[in-house]
Amino acid sequence: MIRVLIADDQDLVRLGLRALVESEDDLALAGEAADGLQAVELARRVRPDVVLMDIRMPGIDGIEATRRIVADPDLTGTRVVVLTTFELDEYVFDALRHGASGFLTKDTRPAELLRAIRLVAEGEALLSPSVTRRVVREFATRPSRVLRPHPRLGALTDRERQVVGLVGEGLNNEEIAARLVVSPATARTHVSRAMGKLGARDRAQLVVFAYQSGLVSG
Repeated sequence: MIRVLIADDQDLVRLGLRALVESEDDLALAGEAADGLQAVELARRVRPDVVLMDIRMPGIDGIEATRRIVADPDLTGTRVVVLTTFELDEYVFDALRHGASGFLTKDTRPAELLRAIRLVAEGEALLSPSVTRRVVREFATRPSRVLRPHPRLGALTDRERQVVGLVGEGLNNEEIAARLVVSPATARTHVSRAMGKLGARDRAQLVVFAYQSGLVSG
């Protein structure tokens, strides 16, 4: 059973998400929060598998709430999916940087939302390649961009650095394999080893590390 916490300040949105979650046999509602602080408190109390987190909420916003949840050692098994009105919401990259496993737009179809919840609960990152490329490009081209190479970057082999850069471009394992002319299993192994060396929670965090370390130029 996948336990889902819903955090949104709009009653109607929470109602719709609750109805969707409760309609599935393998999903259970872990709780509802109307603001960021309540989301953090509830997450610490009920320890959900997945949090559907709105960005703009009173108190503390969804980004700060995400940061607190991800930083809590008791919530290492909790994944956060950010809900946003626009794919290129100015806060999306910040949410990923603070540990969100991905994001969805609020007009996502119900079937896609359910698939996303299950995907994230399994430890996968919810980042479509096309959206990843656009988000990274948006922030990589900002004049204020400051590179902050990951402290463990030197532990990567040249091939692993190359693979992390390709993950940062939004490529999946099959696309990485085709680009490097290796098997998908080999590409998957490189990604897994890079995640382990860099301490990445999931693929979304690997995208952030690639961006911050200058391995993807946008």
